[in-house]
Amino acid sequence: MKQSSEKVYALAFGAHPDDVELACGATLLKIMKEGRRVAVCDLTRGELGTLGSIEIRKAEAEKARQIMGYAARVTLDLGDGKLFYNEENLASIIRVIRRFRPEVVFANPPDERHPDHMKASKLVADAVYYAGLKQLVTTEDDCKQDAFRPAHLLYYLQFKHLDPDIIVDVTDTFHASRAGISAFGSQFYHEGSSEEPATLINRKEFLTGLEARARYFGEQIGSLYGEGLLTTRTPGVTTFSTLFP
Repeated sequence: MKQSSEKVYALAFGAHPDDVELACGATLLKIMKEGRRVAVCDLTRGELGTLGSIEIRKAEAEKARQIMGYAARVTLDLGDGKLFYNEENLASIIRVIRRFRPEVVFANPPDERHPDHMKASKLVADAVYYAGLKQLVTTEDDCKQDAFRPAHLLYYLQFKHLDPDIIVDVTDTFHASRAGISAFGSQFYHEGSSEEPATLINRKEFLTGLEARARYFGEQIGSLYGEGLLTTRTPGVTTFSTLFP
């Protein structure tokens, strides 16, 4: 059996490089600040993006990894604009889950503006389940991997407004997370970028909008900044005073 020496507490999947940083970067920083290890997996190389090349986006993803302090960042090549639901793509994601053996998985939301985000959501959700089936065999470095099913699957929020089930207080990590976002410089507004093709996220107002949403979610829980998450099942409370201090 292939035994993982790369175990992390949280594994965040994104359809494209920068999905994770834009949607839950401050939450991931909060987890790492609590002494837990985090890894990220981009399902595609973002090759269909209007701005930036594959090489540029690869370098930006690595820069973001260094800035954020992830234990690892894996980039799969499942096809930007494709992300077909098939056995091969499921196996690729299952292999990553079994490699890192996370307790918590983050994924794109199931209801979203971008078709790739919804496809990624379904692939990751099903891979989380199938990763726990020992009869479904995957290998890494020619060694059979142990079955493993993460305890929790959470969906972060992207462009479409969805009411969160959980809001994480990210007041202490929000501004630091902006540095991770800034690593993807080819995708966002900067001085002199007005001549580049217009996209939804390279508008000057886009990053301001992200902060406005974080302020809105923070207001809902009495903090300065918040990030919203969707759950796939009702969370239980073991120690009451932990949830209601």
